Amino acid sequence: MAKATRKQALGRGLSALLKDPDNDIKSAEDKNADKLVGHIVELEMSSIEVNPFQPRTSFNEESLKELASSIRELGVIQPITVRKLDFNKYQLVSGERRFRASKLVGLETIPAYIRIANDQESLEMALVENIQRQDLDPIEIALSYQRLIDEINLTQEQLSERIGKNRSTIANYLRLLKLDPIIQTGMRDGFLSMGHGRALINIDDTQKQLDIYEKILQKSLSVRETEQLVRDLNNNGKEAPPKKKASVPKTYKKGIKEFSEYLGTKVDVKVTKKGSGKLSIPFSSEEDFERIKKLIRGEE
Repeated sequence: MAKATRKQALGRGLSALLKDPDNDIKSAEDKNADKLVGHIVELEMSSIEVNPFQPRTSFNEESLKELASSIRELGVIQPITVRKLDFNKYQLVSGERRFRASKLVGLETIPAYIRIANDQESLEMALVENIQRQDLDPIEIALSYQRLIDEINLTQEQLSERIGKNRSTIANYLRLLKLDPIIQTGMRDGFLSMGHGRALINIDDTQKQLDIYEKILQKSLSVRETEQLVRDLNNNGKEAPPKKKASVPKTYKKGIKEFSEYLGTKVDVKVTKKGSGKLSIPFSSEEDFERIKKLIRGEE
């Protein structure tokens, strides 16, 4: 607790600079700008507005509550980043989850790095920071890439250099935006993976894309099965039924049922002719993964 409080205390002296309207800092060249810009300063929550350029549109409520609980105990350990708009007025560049969680806790101030940036720079910082996150779905990443290309006027090659990704990787994500919006929504909701999406892109007919999308959901097709279905459709003009999955010996079926009931999710088992096999336990979210992990450890 002491560490978090000490870190939040940084910049309390600098806060006085922000309360002087006669010496308001508006650019990096202004007097005392070097004492403020790039430093951690305690800002009033009410002086900060959310970023209209924020590419992330959904925030998991349960995850926010967990972060809020952590902030209540330890404080805001990693400062948010804001850009100065006007006197005592700031806009979020990154850290919206921390900002939202802090509001849930009822904090009146929050530690923040202050930047001076124009709209284009703010957009670029928000998009690039967002792309580096680990929990984005493929469509969110693709949309962020597309916005950087369109609104910052970058080529794929320039974007590749800017974010440290191969140009081919960027191109593969961007191609996902050609999929029907229904399929894009399915990817955002986690019903199919990027591999499924890349397979479906190879079908020109939108209705046929949707038909196979429905089969993926109904039959829980793997990426390889989907790729084969697409190849058969493109080569023969008609769909070939996916290969039947190997049947599971009766001796395993009771155990599978018990596993599924205990873990609260449908467990899949694949067994070879020699008797070896693989047990697959699907999960729907990070919270679900933690729940299953606790059950396996016997903590619940």
